[in-house]
Amino acid sequence: MEYYTGVTQKKTMEISELLREAKAGDTVRVNGAVHTIRNMGTVAFVILRKREGLLQAVYEEGTAQFPLKNLKEAAAIEAEGVLEKNEKAPHGIEIRIRSVRILSEPADERMPLAISKWKLNTSLEAKLNYRSISLRNVRERAKFRIQEGLTRAFRDFLYGQGFTEIHTPKIGAKGAEGGANIFKLAYFHRPAVLAQSPQFYKQMMVGVFDRVFETAPVFRAEKHNTKRHLNEYTSLDLEMGYIDGFEEIMAMESGYLQYAMGLLQREYAKEVEILGIELPKADRIPAVRFDEIKKLAAEKYNHKMRNPFDLEPEEETLIGRFAKEEWGSDFVFVTHYPSKKRPFYAMDDPDDPRYTLSFDLLYKGMEITTGGQRIHDYKALKEKIEARGMTEEGMEQYLNTFKHGMPPHGGLGIGLERLTMKLVGEDNVRETTLFPRDLSRLEP
Repeated sequence: MEYYTGVTQKKTMEISELLREAKAGDTVRVNGAVHTIRNMGTVAFVILRKREGLLQAVYEEGTAQFPLKNLKEAAAIEAEGVLEKNEKAPHGIEIRIRSVRILSEPADERMPLAISKWKLNTSLEAKLNYRSISLRNVRERAKFRIQEGLTRAFRDFLYGQGFTEIHTPKIGAKGAEGGANIFKLAYFHRPAVLAQSPQFYKQMMVGVFDRVFETAPVFRAEKHNTKRHLNEYTSLDLEMGYIDGFEEIMAMESGYLQYAMGLLQREYAKEVEILGIELPKADRIPAVRFDEIKKLAAEKYNHKMRNPFDLEPEEETLIGRFAKEEWGSDFVFVTHYPSKKRPFYAMDDPDDPRYTLSFDLLYKGMEITTGGQRIHDYKALKEKIEARGMTEEGMEQYLNTFKHGMPPHGGLGIGLERLTMKLVGEDNVRETTLFPRDLSRLEP
């Protein structure tokens, strides 16, 4: 009979523990993967890859109690040695190795990619084909630490604002957004779809918790092959009730972005430095009407508008440039989108029903967020559905929620991979997606 009383205290130390608890001259034990070996003759530098970064170990003939040939790149090892200070080493410390225990060895010593290089000088296709290997590169890995920070900030900030985290189904009877971009599947001999968004569910849950959020995958069956589209991506969704206007949703997102940039600056400074990120300011984000900013950007940059009811990628770029030049902001809220380009649940502007009380947030010239106020009145919702010639089939439970009363509410969805892409300075969303799913890729 054994009892478990909590987390196992390991004898091996992490980098932060070495910096905090150990001192020069101490005998310490660490584990990690052999990232690279730089053999200088009688001395070799063995760089270990650990969860907190790289750790330098030094092999010296006569001191180490094993031959250097026992170590292979990509092997997992446990090493014991003496801690020393070295300003030139990562984190300013190194370990003079005395003994090593081999935990595992690679079956193939030839790495498909040179992951020990500072930057992977290879194609995106090669990086994605060997994704689990390419992500071992320090810079590649750093992108997803930044992504973790953005997700963590979303959760932490919204918890502090009284939100409840929910988890909604990804298989449903009907898509929330309408249109043809729906993945269809057979669900025990019944037609079903993969969720385009958690929209219906998060609105329904506003009637339960007032404020809810979710971080989860969404699916879009769009036959795009662009640098900005994915068929599965992670959406940071929130919905909040008892609002006085859709402006409160924009204010909430502004608060999140401020919190996120502060968190990245404090706790992800190493990754920010590795990637050379200049964190944007989010303390004053301009908001301008859809029709106004289209005209302003068209006039300033001599651009001919082709679609009066939507923003083309080129126009998003010009609007982002306009916001930076005129208002000094990397972000800009574009408000009051045309009703015909918004889903049926978007609330129309009572002053001009051609437009909605909705918005997109553009960051460095790319849409990363769509949000706005929703219709909360049961009768108005049914009238909007009827006016659009839609069927209520598959939406009975959703509509029934409104039949029994709902507060004024609104929400948004942020594309996590796009936000990460623009923040770290990449130009292809696949660079900031762990395992992308697009028009041609189902593996790895």
